[in-house]
Amino acid sequence: MFRTLCRTGGALLMHSQRTVPTVPALWVTQAQQRWASSLPMNTVVLFVPQQESWVVERMGRFHRILEPGLNFLIPILDKIRYVQSLKEIVIDVPEQSAVSLDNVTLQIDGVLYLRILDPFKASYGVEDPEYAVTQLAQTTMRSELGKLTLDKVFRERETLNTNIVHSINQASDDWGIRCLRYEIKDIHVPPRVKESMQMQVEAERKKRATVLESEGHKEAAINVAEGRKQAQILASEGQKTEQINKAAGEANAVLAKAEAKAKAIRLLSDALAEQNGNAAASLSVAEQYVSAFSNLAKESNTILLPSNSGDISGMVTQAMTIYGSLAKQSSKKLESVSPEWAMEKSEELVPPAQ
Repeated sequence: MFRTLCRTGGALLMHSQRTVPTVPALWVTQAQQRWASSLPMNTVVLFVPQQESWVVERMGRFHRILEPGLNFLIPILDKIRYVQSLKEIVIDVPEQSAVSLDNVTLQIDGVLYLRILDPFKASYGVEDPEYAVTQLAQTTMRSELGKLTLDKVFRERETLNTNIVHSINQASDDWGIRCLRYEIKDIHVPPRVKESMQMQVEAERKKRATVLESEGHKEAAINVAEGRKQAQILASEGQKTEQINKAAGEANAVLAKAEAKAKAIRLLSDALAEQNGNAAASLSVAEQYVSAFSNLAKESNTILLPSNSGDISGMVTQAMTIYGSLAKQSSKKLESVSPEWAMEKSEELVPPAQ
């Protein structure tokens, strides 16, 4: 008997699945046909598929919800009124027109992902859940697009999707439906607006290229100026070092010459203080006298000669007289300082006549 009832229930169930769904054909898409199953007949023994909930009414009043697996119903009194799928459902939101904040008309469509959380509310809270959610998604999309400009619509698509999901969930809580996510598929812009956007993009690219080129020229000019500055600084440092080294060299040369001259004078004074110093000085003056006249004859055609140029002994005597007078003047100056010390120095400067 139980086997016969099960066979009869299975046959009636297969027959009921071939019947027309209760959802109006005008609003049914492929996704909605997968969502809305046909209503099975009460065969006393029923097998509910996984991820489905069958709403049972007893004498026209809600009785209970059948869980997946084996279930028993009372014939005639119990009737399966609604079949709700608990799977995630995908609904295509039809394309619609919306006006952005800057008065640009857009054609936009999307995809809605939702799931039934409460089969009782989904059955008795709204007449047609899928149609209600679709219309709510369309109106919410138009409202959210009206808050954004055209540029922000493309940049903030993720924020726009989040706001639409939040608005849908606030209204669909009473229907037992939860919107998981919403995605915008296509955004169609009017042709003229599209052309202006392309022109704007080209202008932005040209502007960016001009700015980059000007920055390149600026950096190149700065680098050239810095190079010239460094070159001038290095050149001035080199000149400064060269002048310092040259001055140091000249100073060292002057000191060396002065020291050599002082040493020569000391040697000469020592030599004159020795015996026969006057004779040696006379010989040196005579040699210089003859050398000077010979050089004058070589370097110039015009020669100025004294009246007694042939009297070499007279010239030497005259030079020694000048030397002696200079030595006496030096000794007088020294006597005014210290007579004893001046006496010693005069004896050193004026050797005794031989």
